[in-house]
Amino acid sequence: MAAQKIIGVVTSDVQDKTIVVTQTTRETHPLYGKKYSKNRKFAAHDENNEAKVGDRVEIVETRPISKTVHFELAQILERSHETVTVKKTEVEEEIEAKAAERKAKAEAKKEAAESKKDDVSESEEE
Repeated sequence: MAAQKIIGVVTSDVQDKTIVVTQTTRETHPLYGKKYSKNRKFAAHDENNEAKVGDRVEIVETRPISKTVHFELAQILERSHETVTVKKTEVEEEIEAKAAERKAKAEAKKEAAESKKDDVSESEEE
């Protein structure tokens, strides 16, 4: 029996020397004819930690390497594009500033209440 080859997209590369590859297939319901997608996840051995999230890869079935890893990385077919970082907008900065203001006011109010409580307890002692 030939080794199974699977083409999919890397969805996780957090583990050392292991990647998670997701294979997505589109199927049609036999009775209703509606199309739907099925996802299958495979853990694969990546010896040199080459593959990154978003890469399109081919993995090949191999002997069991661990409890869940039965595939190894054969080749990287297509590299993912660069990750985009989103800058904070002025509105988000204003919201954070207002939240910090509210927090400072609440702390000041709490301190005032504590000092008032201390003043009352001192006057009772006299």
